Amino acid sequence: MATILENTHQVNERLKDVVSIENGKISILDEKKLRDEVIDDLIYTAVFSKDYNLKEEVKYIIREIANEFGAIPSSIHDLYMAVGRGETKDFTTPAVNIRGMTYDVARRMFKVALRNNIGAMIFEIAKSEIEYTYQRPSEYASCVLAAAIKEGYKGPVFIQGDHFQFSSKKYFENPEKELQAIKDLTKEAVAAGFYNIDIDPSTLVDYSKESLKEQQYHNYLNTAKMTDYIREIQPEGIDISIGAEIGHIGGKNSTVEEFEAFMEGYLQTITKRPGISKISVQTGTEHGGIPLPDGTVAKVKLDFDVLKNIGEVAKKKYGLAGTVQHGASTLPEELFDKFPQNNCCEIHLATGFQNIMFDLAPEKFKEEVYKFIEENFKDEWKEGMTREQFLYKSRKRGMGPFKYQWWTLENKEEILDAIEKKFEFLFKKLNVFGTKEYTDKYIKLIKTPYIKGSTKDVQQKAQDIKLEAGAD
Repeated sequence: MATILENTHQVNERLKDVVSIENGKISILDEKKLRDEVIDDLIYTAVFSKDYNLKEEVKYIIREIANEFGAIPSSIHDLYMAVGRGETKDFTTPAVNIRGMTYDVARRMFKVALRNNIGAMIFEIAKSEIEYTYQRPSEYASCVLAAAIKEGYKGPVFIQGDHFQFSSKKYFENPEKELQAIKDLTKEAVAAGFYNIDIDPSTLVDYSKESLKEQQYHNYLNTAKMTDYIREIQPEGIDISIGAEIGHIGGKNSTVEEFEAFMEGYLQTITKRPGISKISVQTGTEHGGIPLPDGTVAKVKLDFDVLKNIGEVAKKKYGLAGTVQHGASTLPEELFDKFPQNNCCEIHLATGFQNIMFDLAPEKFKEEVYKFIEENFKDEWKEGMTREQFLYKSRKRGMGPFKYQWWTLENKEEILDAIEKKFEFLFKKLNVFGTKEYTDKYIKLIKTPYIKGSTKDVQQKAQDIKLEAGAD
């Protein structure tokens, strides 16, 4: 069992003869002991210590060890440009949102990657997930990098901000304030090592407007503003991979004409290049799936022609990698090999792995989580919903307040084995086995430091959230 270190002295004692720090330069003295023992204590301290300054120091140490070890936060942009040029085989990069047990789940992703020479895979967390899982970007990045060290993974590590989404209500009340909020989150994420950012103002599309370009106006305008901002703050030598979105997930299906209208406005508006590398579209799915009264998930009719046709234009006309599929982890397994065949360059997977966690969690613990959700999120229990539907939609709310309990479950290994098996199956279907040759060829490893305390106010605010279930 890992130890949560209490102060800098204990951290230094733990690092003694394993990692040296001299004049800010970190050297690894005993890689075996680092991976076997020490990295566990460091990540548990970074996540669960009550001392903000100690957490920041340990996150910094983890990042510097990762740099020295060779697990480097990177942008997938250059690989995606090669995909757009047709220089790779057809594959669909899995982008996995890890909502709980992040360190251990990331370890299982790296295990699968090492076994199968996978380079193209992304660890991501959405704006909404950052809030309800209690994982600020710096913590999430630290968990992923610590997992890479633990498993011996060396190479580019793609960490992504997913759905950095504009609130339609807040935007139309005060556009500059909402834009600034997205900028602030993006700055925090980039400082933590997120060199892949998906901007999502698709919530601002106005279908009441007459022309497609007018409908997409606030979407392309803010995607362009965020592109310019990201290019201003990105580290030297790195072009952050930027994703855009034309169809709000759960809404109507996207069309080629909408995409071209968006791109026309976007390319006329941006002032800094390069622009986006991929485009998210709506194909008929919904985040998390659609729960039926018994809590099972309804079958969805997914239109692969949307991915294929928009993806073809994205590649041939604009040089992008292709289309991005959201809300996919609850789809039937037999569909997944179709994504690489239909110009889908990236697929986002979240709820399916959360479902495995809840399906296999001990009943007593699960009921404790459910009771907490029923007491604290009654407003999400809409009229006509069964208890099963409500809990399926809202149980993600139990990830943050019970974070420590998830990390220390008695049957954690059983859950992780099931998740690893699912990774292996999906990654094979998505044809990413053997993609390490592409990341080796196209991704330049550039070591960047963790910026300590760069977002203290927002991180401190997140840490100060007091919920009874989070007492551990």
